[in-house]
Amino acid sequence: MYETILLPVDGSTGAEAATVRALSFADAFDATVHILHVLELPAEPTANLDETQQQELRRFAEQRGREVTAAVAERAADRDVAVIEEVIDGVAHRSIRKYARTNDADLIVMGTHGRRGAEQVRLGSTTERVLMLSDVPVLSVRAADERTAPADLRDAIGDVVFPTDGSEFADRAAEHALSIAELSGATVHAIYVIDEAISDLQDAPGSIVGLLKEGGHQAVDAIATDARDRGLSATSDVLRGSPEMEILEYAEGVDADLVAMGTRGRAAGTERVIGSTTARVVRRFDRPLLTVG
Repeated sequence: MYETILLPVDGSTGAEAATVRALSFADAFDATVHILHVLELPAEPTANLDETQQQELRRFAEQRGREVTAAVAERAADRDVAVIEEVIDGVAHRSIRKYARTNDADLIVMGTHGRRGAEQVRLGSTTERVLMLSDVPVLSVRAADERTAPADLRDAIGDVVFPTDGSEFADRAAEHALSIAELSGATVHAIYVIDEAISDLQDAPGSIVGLLKEGGHQAVDAIATDARDRGLSATSDVLRGSPEMEILEYAEGVDADLVAMGTRGRAAGTERVIGSTTARVVRRFDRPLLTVG
């Protein structure tokens, strides 16, 4: 499933959290980790510096970037995980996506908090841009989540929640969720949320609600059956309400170690359904979240 994992780092607590998870995935899947530091030299603070000072600032930034990647590489070596270190120029979210495409990355692992401001920080805003635009699956990890997480993936992931709407994007995410669960031995929780706001169910005839429930059960039962065929424990539920809130509450209720979602839903080409829900869940969820486009 994962042969090449891209790990963008900046030395922040968010990147530290992502490092723990990236190394556990690489160890479990026998993958190579590309440790990437993107140099985003600010234009404004350097505007009044002469050429020599500009070069000195750049050398300092490059040195720091190489120190950051080297520190991660050293930890990877302790686990016999193969790595490639890269320090490149560019705008972070664009450079990360381009690097992932160029190097055929199967997974990008990123922290959701980095080094720019209090809330909208580099690996926070960058992570959101990458996961909503990337064709490569993105695993986002909260800064506070991984400090005491088990290093072994089999110990770190015991319950995987998979929200589905039956779309092709959800199907792609399902394969990732099941493969991870298969390797870690996790229980798979497949859920389908009937969105009352979109469906206007308050005034909908009972027959329409029944059809929505039937479609939901078909979607989650297919996932649960696939999971059981792989020797995994599985549950399936059809819920009704706000998708964002139902997913968050359900994940908290089963103490999920991972939630896997598609970045788009049945309204393909837009951010409706699973897509817009994913964006809201990312901003509020405090556990690892895998998004698949």
